[in-house]
Amino acid sequence: MIRRLRWLMGSSSSASNKAALALTNTSNRQRPFKAIPQETIHEVAIYIHRFHNLDLFHQGWYQIKVSLRLEDTSCTFMVTPARVVQYEAAELGCDGAYGIWSIDDTDNSFSTQPFWIKYARQDVYLSIMISFILSLGAEEGPLTSSAILKFELIYAPALKDGCKLKSSLNASPAAVHEFRIPPKALLGLHSYCPIHFDAFYAVLVDVSVHISMLKASCMSPLKAFGEVTSLDSKQMLLIEALIAARDTLLEHLKNISKAIDQEIGLSKSISDLDHKKKAHDIAGFSSDRLLYSWSWYDLSNYVRSLGNEILYLWNRFLMFHRSNKTKILEFLYDAWAEDRIAEWSIWVVYSKDEVPHHYMSTSADDSSFHRPQLKSLNVPKFANDTAQLSAIRAELHRQSIGKMTINSQSLQDMHLFGNPSCVPIVIVERMIHSTSSSRSEKLDQILSRNLLDRTRFGASTMSIRRADGHVMRVVVFVHGFQGHHLDLRLVRNQWLLIDPNVEFLMSKANEDKTLGDFREMGLRLAQEVISFIKAKMDKISRTGKLGNIKLSFVGHSIGNVIIRTALTESIMEPYLSHLHTYLSISGPHLGYLYSSNTLFNSGLWLLKKLKGTQSFHQLTFSDDPDLRNTFFYKLCKERTLENFRNIILLSSPQDGYVPYHSARIEASPASHLDYSIKGKVFWEMLSNCLSQIQAPSSEHRIFMRCDINFDTSSRGRNLNTMIGRAAHVEFLESDMFARLIMWSFPELFLYL
Repeated sequence: MIRRLRWLMGSSSSASNKAALALTNTSNRQRPFKAIPQETIHEVAIYIHRFHNLDLFHQGWYQIKVSLRLEDTSCTFMVTPARVVQYEAAELGCDGAYGIWSIDDTDNSFSTQPFWIKYARQDVYLSIMISFILSLGAEEGPLTSSAILKFELIYAPALKDGCKLKSSLNASPAAVHEFRIPPKALLGLHSYCPIHFDAFYAVLVDVSVHISMLKASCMSPLKAFGEVTSLDSKQMLLIEALIAARDTLLEHLKNISKAIDQEIGLSKSISDLDHKKKAHDIAGFSSDRLLYSWSWYDLSNYVRSLGNEILYLWNRFLMFHRSNKTKILEFLYDAWAEDRIAEWSIWVVYSKDEVPHHYMSTSADDSSFHRPQLKSLNVPKFANDTAQLSAIRAELHRQSIGKMTINSQSLQDMHLFGNPSCVPIVIVERMIHSTSSSRSEKLDQILSRNLLDRTRFGASTMSIRRADGHVMRVVVFVHGFQGHHLDLRLVRNQWLLIDPNVEFLMSKANEDKTLGDFREMGLRLAQEVISFIKAKMDKISRTGKLGNIKLSFVGHSIGNVIIRTALTESIMEPYLSHLHTYLSISGPHLGYLYSSNTLFNSGLWLLKKLKGTQSFHQLTFSDDPDLRNTFFYKLCKERTLENFRNIILLSSPQDGYVPYHSARIEASPASHLDYSIKGKVFWEMLSNCLSQIQAPSSEHRIFMRCDINFDTSSRGRNLNTMIGRAAHVEFLESDMFARLIMWSFPELFLYL
């Protein structure tokens, strides 16, 4: 194993560097020789910086295993670990240590030293670089297959016996996370690569990947004297690939050096050589003319010099990286975060809609309104069913993704790109108000800036891990009916990835208590939130000065009703001015009026009859004979939404547990033709809710509706999908939708 390691780290002498960079010109015209293709390699360097425990369920020993393979199994190119550099002594999370890093010759994989994880949000700094060499044969052209970079999480329980620990770590991996490296990226790449594994082993491993194409050997003449042939197409492509690799590497080095404000110290002759011109000269000649314009010696020297330059730049980068590893990682992280909007836009569809003036009352007490008359609209009947329209739109988009050829030069997360058509489709509606053209235009400008200009976000995301505590950021997560306080942990984990310093409260106040009155649930939540905030304030006041508080809420299902009820409590009044972001996940904000799910409605009716559940009576407006005296009608008159700076309503047309229009706070198609007291009450509730969102308490309020369409093809048709339970639960069991939304709009979840 040791024999196979090539320790190339270190500085070369200046004399050898100058010799390597010298391009020899000769006027001697030798008799042309046949050119043998040069052998090339791709070096993939993986720097593992930090292991952060987001949400591991078990204490014990963990280890990261890394391997590299070609995606095209018909390719027989050799992939082997080539160098290992331990930058600093690893912090293994315990006093004792078992084992060291290792290379497995059977599968050409690398494994880190085992480390001990004992508590949540624990950091283990590994600080190690491992390089893999992908060797191309001498007769092969540039690589056309993608490579798969595989990370495995190995787990072993707490064992005192080191021998037993070693055998336990050799068991099957607990979780796997893979990335695809496209062929173009194999020419040159420097990228941040976050490893999350899966929902059951939620961690963050800060990794950066650095790739370059290198030349391993030179061309040589055939022994047969006088044999004359020209460069074939594969040879030309290899030379062009080497030139592209050299230019890419040089550009990346300059960008990194400038971004972190550290001089990399490149030789001046590197910048003076123009290989693009040389490549143009070579490609511009016909095969016959090339033989007489370039001698074999000239061409061989040119390729040798080109290869030496790339090797020189690569070794300079490796030394530079070792001295500036943290700054480089921060720069690459910021670039990665900024690129998420473009990379993941495949699954996010943007549109802009208006909140019509006739939906809103002019004051909280004004219940007058005007409904649009659908009879005058010459549209198909189903066009008024926004749920059906959304489902059709998402399915058409999903089908187009299935036919799409993704040609990227970046690392591709196989959780998303492994099967792109199975990823949830997110339809984002950015709402503007049509009551005032100037206000609408201003809000539209804010939304456009948030979508297109991410420079401000990219400059601060990684550095926030070291930010001071002047702003206390609190996020409260509230579960739904008969839920558990950890139901929203996947959304919490995504929020922590964006803002690692946020304080989160997973509400327990209403566990096993969601059958009662919403007013009691709201009071319990309000008391829990205030106690949590005061405890955090006391802690900060002992160590520093508290400047401000930013309070956000995330609710699932009826948890959103509990949140809005809690905000009506008088004890919450001092904190209303500190409200920031409200993320509603399938919340019945308008109750269950006009619920079209017959099976679910029957279940609600049965539960009300058998158990007399108060919360169900309130949801279905049967808690009082007078609809205007019901809990929900009164709740909608309360100003529970107007103090939030950002409001995001998540819904799904596949979710049959919550009426689609209720989750989106919009008109139900059935309500347009209902002129009874029920219809009037519904429109008054809708008007009251939307008027809060329009209220000028927050000049830059952002209001978005996001439709989530899950891929249910693997489930088939069963009772869960028929009654809409599958999608309702999918909000808790999958974090893909949260990743797409939160990383597309990070400024809504990251605030200083």
